[in-house]
Order: sequence, then C-alpha cells, then structure tokens
Amino acid sequence: MAHGVVHQFAGGTEDQYKASIAAVHPADGSLPAGQVFHAAGPSADGWTIVAIHDSKESWEQFRDGTLMPRMEAGIEGGFETPPQETAFEVSNQASS
Repeated sequence: MAHGVVHQFAGGTEDQYKASIAAVHPADGSLPAGQVFHAAGPSADGWTIVAIHDSKESWEQFRDGTLMPRMEAGIEGGFETPPQETAFEVSNQASS
C-alpha cells in the first residue's frame, strides 16, 4: 500500500528547500527509489513538502538511509530544524 508523508518546516524557505532537495534527491532530478510523487511549496508558516512512496518500507529506507543521515550531518543552506511530520496510508491515489 502506498504511504504518504507531509513535512512542515516552520519558517522554512524555498532556498532552504532547494538546498535540502539537492542533498537528498538524485542529481538527475528524478525521485528517490520508491517515491512516486513529490510536491512542495510555501505555506502559512513556512514550507510544506508532500511525498508519496510506493510503500511504507520504501519511505523508511529513504528516511533512514538518506534523508536523516544527511540532515543530521547538516546541509549547507538547508532547513535548520527538523520538520513536523504527518504520515498516512494512501487509500486513494488518482492522477489526471
């Protein structure tokens, strides 16, 4: 079953987002293995990212193997604090 994750970075900016994505996503602009959707943009109090993975397991592999190690090491120009995270099982996934 697909797995969704919403990250809210209070006070986050587009520049911090771009630096962070450059550090954790493939350099060719594709999505990480198992990620099937990615959207991001400014929100009321910062920056919001929504990602859908093909399974909870692929999310956990990305989180534990790439995202968290790179964020914990520090990303120059990236988000300075961890996000508020909301995760959910995707029961309906449609596209146009």
